[in-house]
Amino acid sequence: MAFAKIKVENPIVEMDGDEMTRVFWQSIKDKLIFPFLDLDIKYYDLGLPNRDATDDKVTIESAEATLKYNVAIKCATITPDEARMKEFTLKNMWKSPNGTIRNILNGTVFREPILCKNIPRLIPGWTKPICIGRHAFGDQYKATDAVIKGPGKLKLVFVPEGEGEKIDLEVYNFTGTGGVALSMYNTDESITAFAEASMNTAYLKRWPLYLSTKNTILKKYDGRFKDIFQEVYESNWKSKFEAAGIWYEHRLIDDMVAYALKSDGGYVWACKNYDGDVQSDFLAQGFGSLGLMTSVLVCPDGKTIEAEAAHGTVTRHYRVHQKGGETSTNSIASIFAWTRGLAHRAKLDNNPKLLDFTEKLEAACIGTVESGKMTKDLALIIHGSKLSREHYLNTEEFIDAVADELKVRLVGKSSL
Repeated sequence: MAFAKIKVENPIVEMDGDEMTRVFWQSIKDKLIFPFLDLDIKYYDLGLPNRDATDDKVTIESAEATLKYNVAIKCATITPDEARMKEFTLKNMWKSPNGTIRNILNGTVFREPILCKNIPRLIPGWTKPICIGRHAFGDQYKATDAVIKGPGKLKLVFVPEGEGEKIDLEVYNFTGTGGVALSMYNTDESITAFAEASMNTAYLKRWPLYLSTKNTILKKYDGRFKDIFQEVYESNWKSKFEAAGIWYEHRLIDDMVAYALKSDGGYVWACKNYDGDVQSDFLAQGFGSLGLMTSVLVCPDGKTIEAEAAHGTVTRHYRVHQKGGETSTNSIASIFAWTRGLAHRAKLDNNPKLLDFTEKLEAACIGTVESGKMTKDLALIIHGSKLSREHYLNTEEFIDAVADELKVRLVGKSSL
């Protein structure tokens, strides 16, 4: 059956990637996107060979294009290490593309699970998704640390430019053989952007928002996060939240972890950098699989996003694919990168037909899995040691099954 293509009024930025994800990324486009959408794509090849060939300029250009067009959809990419330097004969050990893009967009990363009724969860009480936002700037990740070898005074000194009061604090007086020291920072601008992105995400989802800190111990440092979030909420979001029947609340990190464990989900959790690093993996495992986890970079302007899968390039499967072997790689998170990006495009453009298509494609993915058709990683969660080949589809078979389910839903209604 031929389908009338839905016109997408404005462009989207596509960032291609590496290895196994690049392979099925093309299949997703060919089988699930292009047959149904009339789409203007601004294409950037972020595969490692092209990043090397362009001296990583393509990554910067893709981020700048995202700021122009407001929607980017990204395939997983390799961040090179020493082994990759040799494998690809690279000119340089290029930085993480995600880090480069995040710095240019000044965005906050929000991760959220995709729930399927037949995929068991380690925490069965989580019946609704929990969306976790990680403030990906500063703190321990930009800290300066040192090993202290012997007695002496450790100081924290701030020297202002121009007029202003110098800060000179004695941190600790080492009297023994020494120890360790650490100095870290964050900025009002970055915390404000984090607050705006978090509140915008919660408002769009119509979910309550919680910020977690340890302000009882770090009264000034974490207290600044708490104060800025409260200021942003009072100034820009309180009336919108109340009208939508949702709320913002600050909680201590230990209280929040306990609450998360016993809650049924259905909220946005804004975390400082380290907390977000740790708790996002806790959530992914609790919900069942990184292969069922979306990742969206949200900018403080409220209209610019970059959507991707939360997992990597699936190198182990790619090695099998290179040798002509059969793979069963889960493409759901990458399909959801397309749906989340296109859904945002639909909202910006006021395009209800496109929004309906994205909802039907997501429903088709979930419906396919819930009908018993899935890739090996998900079948393993269900069947464990009793897993056999009949329990799962290969990479292309799964995408074909989703395409078949999508066509049925495009003729009928979109609900699961």
